[in-house]
Amino acid sequence: MGGTRLGALGSRGIPLDDETTALELLEPGHAACPGCGAALAMRYALKGLGPRTFLVIPASCWSVIAGAWPNSSVRVPVLHVPFETAAAAASGVRAALDARGVEDVVVAAWAGDGGTFDIGFQALSAAAERNEDIIFFCYDNEGYMNTGIQRSSATPRGAWTTTTPTQAPKAEPKKPILEIMTAHGIPYAATATVAYPEDLIAKVRRARRVKGFRFIHILAPCPPGWKHDPSQTLRVTRLAVETGVFPLVEVDGGSWRMTRVPAGLPLREYLKLQGRFAHLMEHEVWELKEAVEARLRAVQARAGVQDNKT
Repeated sequence: MGGTRLGALGSRGIPLDDETTALELLEPGHAACPGCGAALAMRYALKGLGPRTFLVIPASCWSVIAGAWPNSSVRVPVLHVPFETAAAAASGVRAALDARGVEDVVVAAWAGDGGTFDIGFQALSAAAERNEDIIFFCYDNEGYMNTGIQRSSATPRGAWTTTTPTQAPKAEPKKPILEIMTAHGIPYAATATVAYPEDLIAKVRRARRVKGFRFIHILAPCPPGWKHDPSQTLRVTRLAVETGVFPLVEVDGGSWRMTRVPAGLPLREYLKLQGRFAHLMEHEVWELKEAVEARLRAVQARAGVQDNKT
C-alpha cells in the first residue's frame, strides 16, 4: 500500500504537484499492523500538512505506531498527551507558538474515534466553540482497537466488537460526528478516506489555508478489528464510499459539498468483506441498508445533490 500512486487532481481540481506527491514525512519503520488504515491516513495527511507541522497525539493506536521514545517514525514534532486532552493540548501549543511569534507552523491534533467521539469530546467541543486555530483530525477505525477492539460511539450498528459480541452486536447507530462539529459553526470540516488520497490531501491543503478551528474525519480501517484481510484495506474503504456508508463531503464556510457522489453499489459488497458483520441476518442487513440510504439522502440534501440510491 505504500506505493499507492496519487492522481493529478484532488478536491476542487487542485493539482497535486510533484513535490507534494514525493514528500514523505512518515518513516517506513513505524509500528502499525499490516494493512493499517491509520498509518496510511497519517502518511497522506502529512503530505498535505508539510514539514512545518506540530502534531498532538492522545492515547490511541498512534501512541504505539509512532514508536517508542526517544524514537519516532514521524518527521515532525510530536507531543503525546492523555486520552481526553488532544484539543486542549493543541490549543495550548498554538497559544505558545503565537506568544513566540511563530505563525508558519500548523498545529494538528491527531486522535482516534475514542479520543474524538467519546473520551476527548468535551475538550474537542470546547476548542471548536472557542474557534481555536488548530486542525483536529479524527482517524476513525470505529472502535477502541489499541486496547482490545472495544465498542465506541463510532462503531456502526450491527458490528461485532469484544464488548458487543455476535450474540448481542451494537444496537445503536454511529454518532453523526460531522453534523455535530458543523453545528458548532466552525470554518471548515470534511470527511476523507485512505482509498481516495487525492481527495484527502487536497482537503488537508484547503484546511491549512483556513484560520480557526478545522475538523477532518478520516475513515481508517483496522484489519484485526474489522476482521478483513490486510490486503483488502483500500477495497473495503473504497466500498464504504461507493455504497454510501461514508459520504465524502466538505463543509467550507457553512456550505456543504459532496466531493464524490457514491456509485450506488450494494451495501452487501461492503459488509461481506468484514468478519465483524458476518453474523447479520438478512433482515438486519436490510435495516442497515435503509439507515445508510436515509443518512445519505440527508447529506445529499445538504449538499444540493440529487438523490442516488445505494
